[in-house]
Amino acid sequence: MIELDAATFLVQWAVGGMAGAWFTTRQREVGVGYGWLLRVVFGSLAIVGTIIGFGTDGGSATRVRDVAAAVVSLGIVVALVSSVLRRRADDGKRFDPRLDLVPALVGTVALVAAGIDAGGNDLVATVRIVVGAVFLGFVTDAMLLGHWYLVQPGLPRRHINEIVAAFLVIWPFEVLVMLLPTGMFSVFSGTVDDGWSGQLGWFWAACAVTTGVLTVVTQRALKERSYSAVMAATGLMYLAILTAFGTDLVARAVLQG
Repeated sequence: MIELDAATFLVQWAVGGMAGAWFTTRQREVGVGYGWLLRVVFGSLAIVGTIIGFGTDGGSATRVRDVAAAVVSLGIVVALVSSVLRRRADDGKRFDPRLDLVPALVGTVALVAAGIDAGGNDLVATVRIVVGAVFLGFVTDAMLLGHWYLVQPGLPRRHINEIVAAFLVIWPFEVLVMLLPTGMFSVFSGTVDDGWSGQLGWFWAACAVTTGVLTVVTQRALKERSYSAVMAATGLMYLAILTAFGTDLVARAVLQG
């Protein structure tokens, strides 16, 4: 089983968010300020997660997670400083988006270590954490990108279309990994006691289905030509964040060992 650990959750969120940051900024069309926003947000999450991790007891896998999380934090800070310096220098050399990919790749080490540290089936726990990282990171980035169109209204709409489409691809994998044994089917059958007479299991199912529906509706909204369609999509992704966190966190809380 996997445990609902604050340090793991924050690092997981930060790693997935930085993967989404690279995905969106890799074409170098989104304004530099958007990259700053994401690095500040996810860098803060990674730093807090690292501090919490080092402040708790644990075995060797826990320490590997925390050391890797510290490297992730440093990588995000380096990327932020580099982008700011490039902007100020105005020497024609643009920030390399691959710097955002570095903490995301290093972060997989932290996530694998967290999966091993969770106990139970190491493979299932690790897959859940890694998939959950991308799931939570991309839905957060999609919402923030929708807001960024207020700052950069001329930004091609394909960027938000791409990240919403990518999130919709990730969604079924998130649901699937939470159903792997021992998973949410065991909650439905009563084999695993959620402490609420099975209600949390059905709440999870509602969150999972609603997340998918909201994402599809967001795609439909983005097909409208008016600028207000982007704002409508952003509002829908606000709701999707709530249900996405319910999909990930409720399952992890119920299935904790």
